[in-house]
Amino acid sequence: MSDTGTTPGPTRFSINQMTVKQLPLPELTAACRDLGVGNVGLWREPVQAYGVEAAAKLVRDAGLTVTTLCRGGFLTATDADERARALADNRRAVDEAAVLGTDTLVLVSGGLPAGDKDLHGARERIADALSELAPYAERHGVRLAIEPLHPMYAADRCVVSTLTQALDLAERFPAHQVGVTVDTYHIWWDDRAPQQIARAGAGGRIHTFQLADWTTPLPEGVLNGRGQIGDGAIDMREWKGYVDAAGYTGAIEVELFNEGLWARDGREVLAETAARFAEHAGEAGEAGAGK
Repeated sequence: MSDTGTTPGPTRFSINQMTVKQLPLPELTAACRDLGVGNVGLWREPVQAYGVEAAAKLVRDAGLTVTTLCRGGFLTATDADERARALADNRRAVDEAAVLGTDTLVLVSGGLPAGDKDLHGARERIADALSELAPYAERHGVRLAIEPLHPMYAADRCVVSTLTQALDLAERFPAHQVGVTVDTYHIWWDDRAPQQIARAGAGGRIHTFQLADWTTPLPEGVLNGRGQIGDGAIDMREWKGYVDAAGYTGAIEVELFNEGLWARDGREVLAETAARFAEHAGEAGEAGAGK
């Protein structure tokens, strides 16, 4: 099938809202319904702008399952007031996830505070914050999913750079409270990651699985460099195999930050992304699989 076909989307495929952020939430839900995409991962900022309760009704009426909410986290502050604000914001994120009907809040842990060079200390502050947030999330039926980010983000966005580090944090808490996000873009380079995926699966800690490809050259600022799956260096089916073997059977989100995709028609990008998923990571019998 072509990248812009309208064959219904694969069952496990979830479109992360950031991939098609040019689509306002009503247009996104309509496009998902028209293209047969049943799962969506949402982001807090556009959901808040639309209204959390209204967004929950919109996705519910469209028959969509909200697979995750992005994002909580940024828990590394040393200043007491900043720390209190971060904890309060994360509690709001948990509340929003519960209203939206998703059981998974993705956490981007935060970078080093200005002038700080202590990575270990920053990670310990994340653990301290989780000791407060994890029980709160459990009471609201929400799991926290620590996402390790590629090491190039360690200074400013996320001091948790590997699945090993993420699991070392998560395993201080019950699995139904804290697990991990497995994102191909951030871990594909790490030859220890397959073993850590197995470790996460054995402990019931793979709370979500996300796909994005690695294309070069990276753009200035590097944040918006995630390639459309199939365009880069990552073997998506290999990584899906690791996650499947670890026992994960849930939805698989495609989460792309890409200026070129955002400049295009959002419905076209959504249809293309569903087709690319089917081609590069889909199950046997899904449209486009095995090409």
